[in-house]
Amino acid sequence: MHGESDPVATDGWRDYSGQHMEGMDLLVSSREVVTRLALALLYGGLIGWEREVARKPAGLRTHMMVSLGSAAFTLVSFELAAAARERDGMASDPIRIVEGVTAGVGFLGAGSIIQSRGSVEGITTAAGLWVVGAIGIACGGGHYVLATTTAALAFTILAGLGFVERRTGRPPTEEASTEPSARETGQ
Repeated sequence: MHGESDPVATDGWRDYSGQHMEGMDLLVSSREVVTRLALALLYGGLIGWEREVARKPAGLRTHMMVSLGSAAFTLVSFELAAAARERDGMASDPIRIVEGVTAGVGFLGAGSIIQSRGSVEGITTAAGLWVVGAIGIACGGGHYVLATTTAALAFTILAGLGFVERRTGRPPTEEASTEPSARETGQ
């Protein structure tokens, strides 16, 4: 059991009364858990802010929640796998929870895609949600360089290319028409 005076120590699981539960030491410190979740919020918020400014239905809060949830599921999956290994000597595969997160984020993304009047809208937002889920998984796993680089690249793609598209008069990629445009038909 770790000392109570060291707040950074891996102090283990605690029940609601604050009592230490033997045999349930965390893989990472409480401070590290907070750091991972906060970074997931920050990076999800960065992508969500761009979507919010672009007035897309899935904006700041949605992207932050997806990233935070992905990070939390990643953290808990690794912690549960370690606890099962320590308690029962049983090997478990935390990647299964990551696969579940990926499927859940894909479901959310699919819900953001709308087809109407010969156009498909929401594809970029769906892709953004998918990337934010990956960023959350990277943060939850403590892969800060991967999370930071992915967030920076995603923001550059959304904000930078969106700016270029507006400046060149190209229609936004968020809306992909399934019907030929006036330019394509010569009208």
